[in-house]
Amino acid sequence: MADEILIVDDDTRLSAMLSDYLTGNGFSVRSAPTAGAGLAQLTRDPPDAVILDVMLPDFDGFETCRRIRAVSDVPILMLTAKGDETDRIVGLELGADDYLPKPFNPRELLARIRAILRRRTGAVPAGKVLRFGRLEIDPASRMARVDGRDCVMTGHQFDLLVVLAENAGRTLTREQLVDQLKGQAFDVFDRSIDVHISRIRAAIEDDPKSPRRIVTVRGAGYVFARRQDDDG
Repeated sequence: MADEILIVDDDTRLSAMLSDYLTGNGFSVRSAPTAGAGLAQLTRDPPDAVILDVMLPDFDGFETCRRIRAVSDVPILMLTAKGDETDRIVGLELGADDYLPKPFNPRELLARIRAILRRRTGAVPAGKVLRFGRLEIDPASRMARVDGRDCVMTGHQFDLLVVLAENAGRTLTREQLVDQLKGQAFDVFDRSIDVHISRIRAAIEDDPKSPRRIVTVRGAGYVFARRQDDDG
């Protein structure tokens, strides 16, 4: 059964072009010209992924992303008109899995959609549960918990957390993190990794401003602490 993509964009020509291209590459595609229509479709019949434009006629893509994340963890690829770094960071902070600046090559969009869908369906190999004190990371179920409480994060962020945890005690540069994520859509030359780390910290740290689990090594990168709690 084909994965279904929901395109939320008021540019009908672009939506039609993307629909034809994605359909030709094995996807089922539907579209919505406004944020409200897109949210209604998502609630009524959830898709497998959402392509979401930042500029929409009723309310913008950032607010739409926030509303989607309040009810769903569906993968979201945001389209930004200018490729502005601030837009990209805001989108990631609100829970988008990836972004793509306009104009773009349809082949790149296809690759990014496939990447976020792979992450959702279990790109991280299943294995034993990773435990660090009160933190438990289960690659098989793709869940992280602290004291049994689910830690909410995107699929992209979970994969990054697993890479860090599997290299506990080792300082990883941003470039090494990108390499170990095997081509997933991080741009080494912007702040994407830092934004995702911030979101992961918000989910797993007792005090994200004074992290004990994911520690910044100034001028080098990040290290996932082997011992994080008194009983870790």
